Amino acid sequence: MAKIIQHQLFYPHPPEVVWEYITNQELISQWLMPGDLKPVLGHEFQLRAKPMPEMDFDGIFYCKILEVIPHKKLSYSWKFGPGNGELCDSTVNWTLTEKDNGTELLLVHRDFAGAVSPLILTSMEKGWLSNMHKILNAINAEKDGAAQA
Repeated sequence: MAKIIQHQLFYPHPPEVVWEYITNQELISQWLMPGDLKPVLGHEFQLRAKPMPEMDFDGIFYCKILEVIPHKKLSYSWKFGPGNGELCDSTVNWTLTEKDNGTELLLVHRDFAGAVSPLILTSMEKGWLSNMHKILNAINAEKDGAAQA
């Protein structure tokens, strides 16, 4: 069985706004985790979460930017593991499509190589969807705040 996580969500905001939330580390820290992502081809970065030894996860994601098409697509490698040098490798792809005066955001997390526990896959499946909703809530809160100012 192929391991793939896929979610799609509509944002009533232009692609440029949604793009900022998936490429600006300060904004990424609001909905995902701290790190040093920069949308530059070949840039290597880390994202840090709470370690979860019960899932063989040391809390560090090792990533590298694989593709950048501003306001349209962002792709990066996503490696993680227990901290003993054994890493599960995968790829995260974000695709933004302008549609109906907003943006359709598609997340596809795939190409899992190495041992991946079903527990961590389930956790990531739920986590990505939750995080996509956090992005929407953060954009809406920012726009509501700007409208009231």
